[in-house]
Amino acid sequence: MQICIFTEPQQGASYDTQLAHAQRTEALGFDGWFRSDHYLVMGDGDGMPGPTDAWTTLAGLARETSRIRLGTLVSSATYRVPGILAIQVAQVDAMSGGRAELGLGTGWYAAEHAAYGIPFPEKRFGMLEEQLAIVTGAWATPAGATYSFEGEHYQLLDSPALPKPVQSPLPVIVGGGGARRTPQLAARYATEFNIGFVDPETVAAKFENVRAICVEEERDPATLRMSVAWPTIVGADEAEVRRRCAAAGIDPDSDHGGRLVGTPAQVVEKAAGLVALGAERLYLQTMDMTDLDHLDLIAAEVLPHLA
Repeated sequence: MQICIFTEPQQGASYDTQLAHAQRTEALGFDGWFRSDHYLVMGDGDGMPGPTDAWTTLAGLARETSRIRLGTLVSSATYRVPGILAIQVAQVDAMSGGRAELGLGTGWYAAEHAAYGIPFPEKRFGMLEEQLAIVTGAWATPAGATYSFEGEHYQLLDSPALPKPVQSPLPVIVGGGGARRTPQLAARYATEFNIGFVDPETVAAKFENVRAICVEEERDPATLRMSVAWPTIVGADEAEVRRRCAAAGIDPDSDHGGRLVGTPAQVVEKAAGLVALGAERLYLQTMDMTDLDHLDLIAAEVLPHLA
């Protein structure tokens, strides 16, 4: 089981805050540091000091860390054209010495697009499929050859398909709750399928479904890593759990079906259930990035029982 930290910087985190968080994540022995790719705060709060761009941030972290995996969970297909995205991700991969991962989805937050003047078509799934085909196709094109693509949304003509990532293949994450199209894209283009924020029963059903679709797509399901992303609140005792829940805007007495909330022993037991379902990587979503003691506690009391 790989254990990664997952963050939501659009809720209010400067680059320096993210840097301190990522460096502590690395020092404590976690496997990776991933961030959302959003530009607008969600829910309550003012999002100060304002948004940071995901791939600009990851480029900086690539030079300030040495071991942890770095990536998005997930970038939106509406934000970038795929030819440029392939360059950005390959460059971060080179800057990190081969530690970048690309999570890519359709995008969903309409208010964010309106706030920053980003086009938000009603139908975006075709854009996502073509972007996945283009970034993976460009990276796989042999050096010295060119890459062309003719689609409904994007057309590339004799692209040099450079630069190449250090990794081959560079990990690509596709996830979501769709019954067929999302699992099909994962089977065709991804190295990892992710499901987030749902209860264990739903995780089990989604894993079973994507494995079946891999077989339909003539792909060995064992070659597609399964992962889960869950909001995580760990406290040494009930009082600390409640304090951290309050800081994250979570009702401590609510149903935590799709969350890891509790003392270390409680969190380990629930996370172990995900391992039993076939999860090979777990993203622990930590909301308060200034609470580095939270990372310390997870590393000391949870990580040794799962990693």
